[in-house]
Amino acid sequence: MKLSEAGLGTIRVNKLDDMYPAQDMLLQSGQLVQYGTGIFGYNNVTMLVKRNIERIIEECLNEAGCIEIQLPTLQPDTIWKKSGRWDTYVNDGTMLVVNSDRGDLCLAPTAEEACIEFMAEKLKSYKHMPATVYQIGEKYRNEIRTRGYLLRGRSFLMMDAYSFDTDLKGLEVSYSKVRNAYINIGKRLGIDLLPVIANNGAMGGKKSEEFMLVSAIGEDTILYDESRKIALNTEVLEKEDYEEYLKEEYEIEDISNLKTTKAIEVGHIFQLGTKYSDSMNIGFVDKDNTQKPYYMGCYGIGVSRLVAAIYENSVIRDEKGTAAGISLPEQIAPYIVQIIPKLDNKQKVKDAEKIYNEFEDKAILDDRENVSMGSKIKDCKILGTPYMIILGDKVEDGMAELENTKTGEKEIIKISQIKEKLVK
Repeated sequence: MKLSEAGLGTIRVNKLDDMYPAQDMLLQSGQLVQYGTGIFGYNNVTMLVKRNIERIIEECLNEAGCIEIQLPTLQPDTIWKKSGRWDTYVNDGTMLVVNSDRGDLCLAPTAEEACIEFMAEKLKSYKHMPATVYQIGEKYRNEIRTRGYLLRGRSFLMMDAYSFDTDLKGLEVSYSKVRNAYINIGKRLGIDLLPVIANNGAMGGKKSEEFMLVSAIGEDTILYDESRKIALNTEVLEKEDYEEYLKEEYEIEDISNLKTTKAIEVGHIFQLGTKYSDSMNIGFVDKDNTQKPYYMGCYGIGVSRLVAAIYENSVIRDEKGTAAGISLPEQIAPYIVQIIPKLDNKQKVKDAEKIYNEFEDKAILDDRENVSMGSKIKDCKILGTPYMIILGDKVEDGMAELENTKTGEKEIIKISQIKEKLVK
């Protein structure tokens, strides 16, 4: 991408939000555009970051044997009334409802009902299971209290998956497969996704775990023992039978050594059991030729929330501890290098074009005129590019200054060696 063609202009960032500096940078630099409370548009870099996260999620779920589908986000009230959740969601104001002369519809806040309807014709017999399907798409919730920009919006991108089994034992196997896929997703993204014992809440079912990033800006409080890799949401302690629940489902008897910390929830997985197949009266024919309900699992990842969490986790700070930019993880950065040549030096411009062409679509060339070298260097860090290449007066022809934007480490390197070094 050439910045002269990106429509960014001169980037000016002032008085960043202390709690969410990365997303404030995105807004002030035009990488995010806010249309209303909790409603955002994505510019090129943030859109590609989101897409790379989606790709990693898809790859890990596919490796776990999950099948991708696509469900409608505009759904009729009839399927929600089957499960008994229409009145609940409408009355508490969560659901965005569309009234029409052909019936009432909603913008889906989740998709259990739609997925059961989708799979009912395909899973009529025990012979057709187990099966786990997933989708990545927009969800809509009329959040009373939006928070943290992309962390809690009214429109948000979500991966939701659903497993179908004939019995509890099968459900536990499917649940374990998706759980392992989540851990692999964290590794591929370069982040520590922590499984946290959770309360099922309104979703119902037997067992659930949240996947969280430990962070000072998190709105959840968890109890965590890093040495034993045990964590639980403090909401679990609100259950009357929490001690029995922890012992029976997780084999945990002592939580006295767990320490309190804040965390961001980016995913949640549930063993739903037969709750929704019972309420919607949908199931399969078992070996004994009797009708049985599906044993379901439900699995979600807030993709846009994950974008926000990774951005906030990628803030770089100056000597005073003030947020000075962003350095994205290489696993998800759409552009690996940003090239800054001195434009009044023809050789430097020629060298910059050479490097740019070598990296194809993985490089940004800052060819904007009437913008100082100092401003361009600051802008590189605002855009989150992991490496910066400067072609200025400090280096001889054929050489460049290569900087790791996360660590600030710099070295003078031959232009011919740059690609090989960064590929390694």
